[in-house]
Amino acid sequence: MFTGLIEDVGNVRAMRRGSRQARLCVATALPQDEIAMGDSIAVNGVCVTVVEQDSDSFSADVSPETLDCTNLGQLTPGAAVNLERALRLSDRLGGHLVSGHVDDVALVAARRADGNAVRFTFELAPAALRYVAAKGSVAVDGVSLTVNEVGTHSFTVAVIPHSLAQTTLKHLAVGDRVNIETDLLARYVERLLGGADVSGASTLTMEHLARNGFV
Repeated sequence: MFTGLIEDVGNVRAMRRGSRQARLCVATALPQDEIAMGDSIAVNGVCVTVVEQDSDSFSADVSPETLDCTNLGQLTPGAAVNLERALRLSDRLGGHLVSGHVDDVALVAARRADGNAVRFTFELAPAALRYVAAKGSVAVDGVSLTVNEVGTHSFTVAVIPHSLAQTTLKHLAVGDRVNIETDLLARYVERLLGGADVSGASTLTMEHLARNGFV
């Protein structure tokens, strides 16, 4: 479990690919004496397991599922990545609860200055967008952000200067692809209300809510 508050921006040292898998090596300023084999680290919001480490880097295996469902497969040596170690129970929860399980990959549709912030618009498939709510939380490449607006096919966030400076979001340009994790509580609420079938497709309707006293 993570919070979406980035601890370090690392750099991809190597991406060693097999036919249907890869091993990712990331150089980082995180203290190596606080990282152990088997630890979970979020890389661009994707939870991976440390399988090798040296004085200034760690390596993790990337499965076919992760390559298919996230932007990790696009990483090349030198690429900057957001890093966060797993949450300890004694830590402050400054962002929101992030599992490191990416829901979908979104497209940067727009970027513009908005006062002291930068406003991004992300295009996202409806299957994941239904879990995004205005003033709710979303993780973009592992960064915990507040949703400003939600449209039919997209949502917007405003990123403050500190978050830009401390994460890879400052490098984002129109057309880039980012990992999206929606608020995990929304999925459980839908499931408990009988709003998803065994495949995960939404069956929640206004009629169902009315029958159960919600409207």
